[in-house]
Amino acid sequence: MPVTVLLVDDEPLVRAGLRAVLEAQDDIEVVGEAADGAAVIPLVNRLRPDVVAMDVRMPLMDGIEATRVVLRTVTDPPKILVVTTFENDEYVYEALRAGADGFLLKRARPAEIVNAVRLVAEGETLLFPAAVRQLAAEYGTSKAHAAMDRAALTTREAAVLRLMARGLSNSEIAAELVVGVETVKTHVSSVLAKLGARDRTQAVIAAYESGFVAPG
Repeated sequence: MPVTVLLVDDEPLVRAGLRAVLEAQDDIEVVGEAADGAAVIPLVNRLRPDVVAMDVRMPLMDGIEATRVVLRTVTDPPKILVVTTFENDEYVYEALRAGADGFLLKRARPAEIVNAVRLVAEGETLLFPAAVRQLAAEYGTSKAHAAMDRAALTTREAAVLRLMARGLSNSEIAAELVVGVETVKTHVSSVLAKLGARDRTQAVIAAYESGFVAPG
């Protein structure tokens, strides 16, 4: 089955460009478009996309609030990929904290756009580690310290989280630690459960904001 994508951006040219790139792939299907975050909920409920590619800045409802509403109201919500012009945008960081699964730069090359959609659909992290470190340093809070202390990660879980924060995939982490991919998946699931994180992105943000991984 192809990965289904809903495009949400107030610029028609951006939507057209993303559609052209994604629909050139046999394994990706664009099932709908919206010009504002306010239109996302009915479309998600009707179309049930695997991924929503969502602009972070829109006039009526921005990508941050739209992300919150989708995750709060939709059963089995789609993955949310924030599409942005600037990686060091406070809006991007707030969207990630709200539950977005990753972000994509509008200037990304076609191959990078396709890879981003595939990775997010598979549940992998899609972050630019240097950008997230900078965002955490500028906009992060210290509320994550207590949660990280309570998590009581094992030595191996801590190692996995640090590699996640570097943006490594499960297979790359497995190669780094010389273990099987299924073992890595088990550790990742345990890390998410202990941190109370929805996904890898939320775990990485917690790691930076708590100081577990230095944001600077």
